[in-house]
Amino acid sequence: MSIVSVPSIPRRRVTGKITSLTTSCIFGMMLTLSLTVFDGSAYAESSQTTVIRIDDETSLEKITLPMKIPETNTFPWGTIKGKVNDPSQGYPVIIQIFKSDEAVPIHVAQVNLRGDHSFEYKFRLLSIDDGDITHFFEGDYNVKIFKVINTSRDNLNSI
Repeated sequence: MSIVSVPSIPRRRVTGKITSLTTSCIFGMMLTLSLTVFDGSAYAESSQTTVIRIDDETSLEKITLPMKIPETNTFPWGTIKGKVNDPSQGYPVIIQIFKSDEAVPIHVAQVNLRGDHSFEYKFRLLSIDDGDITHFFEGDYNVKIFKVINTSRDNLNSI
């Protein structure tokens, strides 16, 4: 037979810690809620998707979407994330960011897929050094996301 011994703790001490923990949890939830509600510093609108066949096994899916980063942005990071449906294994996702009126990308990234076929890329929007704010991204942009996927067998012509 095993006996478990629990040292006695004064009741006030436990209550104080529980109250402190409860207050911390409520504050944390309010902070998280406020960040998700007011996280509108940069946003993407509707997207355009095209699929280009590479060979019988793989195709290239290209998504183009606009991104607007306001001049009043105060968040230091931006995030591009998504999921690849039926990815071809071994290929990363390529992300290109273009100024809306330019044909040459100003930022390019390569991101590996996670185990659930999702991806996420964080990039710096602004920097604050000794009180000086430097905006790296401001205004209208086009984002192109390239994903290598398995070619759908439904659209193959029979021989």
